[in-house]
Parts: sequence; structure tokens; C-alpha cells
Amino acid sequence: MRLRLGFDELSVVKKILKSNGAKAFISFVAAGYIWLVYLTSRWQVINGEEPHRLMTDNKPFIAAFWHGRLLMMPFSVQKTTKVHTMISHHGDGEIISRTIKHWGQDSIRGSASKGGSSAIKQMLKALKSGEAVVITPDGPRGPRMRAHEGVVRLAAMSGVPVFPISFSATRGKILNSWDRFFVAAPFSRGVVVWGDAIHVPRRDENGAYEKSLSEIENGVTAVTHRADELCGRETVQAESRDKPVKPHKKQTEI
Repeated sequence: MRLRLGFDELSVVKKILKSNGAKAFISFVAAGYIWLVYLTSRWQVINGEEPHRLMTDNKPFIAAFWHGRLLMMPFSVQKTTKVHTMISHHGDGEIISRTIKHWGQDSIRGSASKGGSSAIKQMLKALKSGEAVVITPDGPRGPRMRAHEGVVRLAAMSGVPVFPISFSATRGKILNSWDRFFVAAPFSRGVVVWGDAIHVPRRDENGAYEKSLSEIENGVTAVTHRADELCGRETVQAESRDKPVKPHKKQTEI
């Protein structure tokens, strides 16, 4: 028998999912799933010597990965490393923020699309305190695997290096979402691939920012493709930079 929900029922379901209790439960389950995948899989870290050294020495840096590879990123940094992840105000942002909190990681709510935004200022404060920050250059609206300029401005103003990073696994599913979100499955063989440090000049002279943006975008895509290749997966392709995107509705936090 097929269950069909009317408009009133759907409204009730949506209201429940937006409740504080539902978000807490979903984030708890999500964090547990990440732990399950992590603990039951064999993981290899590639080219992580330099960022791991910075973590050990409590020195700041920026980690950049595509929105679709967010799932297993919480364990890519050392447990003792103070981390701030930029998470937007879109509908899923609160759940993501609560999920990474289970890993002891903090979030900064906002967008890096504007260099003078409050989120950028909070990120700069964290970096100046010697902490690491994490950013998805194509989030929260896309286009998929196309970097926005916020990551360049953040790196330029802070003077810290940007490290591309991605992961893949032999088992899992790519969802049909805008970012082609990859859900790794338990009992996999997985890899975390770091790229070399990218240093953005303080001043935008002779097209320096545009060149750095291209370097970061190409770097994050390269480590993503490398991770997929090592796991025998067909890699996701980037969307056209000119593809129109529908803005997410800003949610009121509960």
C-alpha cells in the first residue's frame, strides 16, 4: 500500500523536521554514521605531512574541499586541533553545524561570498588565534566544484596557506543533489588526499587573485579526482560556472 500525504500532513512533517528536537536527533544519527564509516573502514592519508605538522605546531591554515565531499572531513584533522568550519544559513546548515559539534569542531555561520561579511571577520579572528578553518569554496549554492572568491580574500587577508583536500571510498553512493554529495559506506577502503599549500598574495596585483582562485579550484578538483581514482570510482564533473543557481532560503536558527 502506497502512503500519500496531503498538503496539511506535509506541512506538519516539515514543521517537525524544523524543530529543535528533530535537528538534534538527525545530527546525532549523522555523527554516529560518520563514526561507523570511519571505524569500520581502512583509511590512507596521502600528502598530509605539511598540514599535519601545522596542526601539531598549532599553526593556522585553511582547508578547502568541495561541498559534495563534506561527510568524512571531520576526521581529516587531528582531534587536538581547534577547527572552525564555515557553514551557511541555508536549510541544512544547522544540522551540519550540530553534527560536527559531536566531533568537537566549531562552526561559523555565514557565507564567504563577500569579503567583508561577518563570517569572514570571524574566520580571520580564528586564524589570528592560531586555529584552523575549513571552507567549501563552492557552497552553499554552487555551481558545483567552482570556487567563489571568498576563499581567496580570506587567504589574502590572513596570510595563511590554503590546502586543497578531499576524500573518497571504495563503497558508497553519490546522491542526485546539486553538489553530488558522496555518502561513503561502512567497511570500505578510503583515502584522504591533501594538495600542496597554495599561498595567496596580500595584494591583487596583475590579476593575482584571479590566478589564485583558479589555482585553488584546480587544486581541490585535482585531489578529488585523485582520491576517486585511488578508490576505483568514476569522478564527479564540475558544473558550468555560468549555470544559474537557486538561492537557499535563509533559516531562522532555533
